[in-house]
Amino acid sequence: MNAAPISQVYAIPHALPLDSGQVLVRAAIAYETYGTLAPDASNAVLVCHALTGDQYLASPHPITGKPGWWERMVGPGKPIDTNRHFVICANVIGSCMGSSGPASIAPDGEPYAMRFPVITIRDMVRGIVALLDGLGIAKLHAVVGGSMGGMQALSLAANWPERAARVLVIASTARHSAQNIAFHEVGRQAIMADPAWAEGNYYASDAKPDNGLAVARMAAHITYLSEAGLTEKFGRRLQDREAKGFGFDAEFQVESYLRYQGSGFTRRFDANSYLYITRAMDYFDIAEEHGGRLANAFAGTQARFCIVSFDTDWLYPTAESRHVVHALNAAGAKVSFVELSAPHGHDSFLLEHDQLDRVVKGFVE
Repeated sequence: MNAAPISQVYAIPHALPLDSGQVLVRAAIAYETYGTLAPDASNAVLVCHALTGDQYLASPHPITGKPGWWERMVGPGKPIDTNRHFVICANVIGSCMGSSGPASIAPDGEPYAMRFPVITIRDMVRGIVALLDGLGIAKLHAVVGGSMGGMQALSLAANWPERAARVLVIASTARHSAQNIAFHEVGRQAIMADPAWAEGNYYASDAKPDNGLAVARMAAHITYLSEAGLTEKFGRRLQDREAKGFGFDAEFQVESYLRYQGSGFTRRFDANSYLYITRAMDYFDIAEEHGGRLANAFAGTQARFCIVSFDTDWLYPTAESRHVVHALNAAGAKVSFVELSAPHGHDSFLLEHDQLDRVVKGFVE
């Protein structure tokens, strides 16, 4: 997968140092912008995307044709108002929508594949900071992110504290738990067990590890939902039949839904990118980066923080958000916290939610 033609691409003019000790040369960041940057660059809002997201925040996706993944939140007169703010969304390094990743061409003219260096969330933010430098934005009005986007927002606040005045973190965490890592490992093993994966060297082949990637997406998608939400939406209802078929087709509606999610995902995402990004999320632990104490990461910060969780999110439950809030309190940071009620689990931040809209609008303004 290559950069979509409507994306802007910033070529980082210097080698990008990585947490692994390696460097990434000639790295590129694909991004989209919405609104107009003020002459003094004071109205910039960075929105960071989640694991399977991309830079198409509020514009149609060039592959699927679907609306931007947060179109309801970003635009003229919306909670993140592009009449007032210049909004940036960048595809993270390691991904597959135009930024440097395993599908990109290495200096030797061949795709990196598994030669691409293993990256971290902090490395992703290094790339974004380089983009902000290129855009002439010294300090963001706000950085906003949900899920993995929230990890990037926290990493920016911890490691580049002077770069954002406001930090809004939604349905996220300061570290990946053993359960989070376990679900990711199931997905990675599904991809690597697909014969078409070919040790990651499938770019020149007509056969892609789509079956493994689809299973990985199915397993992950379950974690984005809640039991109550699944029960309400599907229950044990059969799909297009009156009785059980005593076979292994998608007989239940929930099975059909997961298969649809898996097959659709393979159209727009690269399997190797899925390996790299999930590994980056698994490595994420801000406290570990700052001497083992989370409060140390935010010592002396001048930023205002807002932390949001959802009561049905069992992937990054409210306890994880409270852990971040307590650390910010210990560091003397200005922080507000709200747990919102929603039936849809982790994905609630992507769906219609009037209370979330009010929180985002009030904080970002």
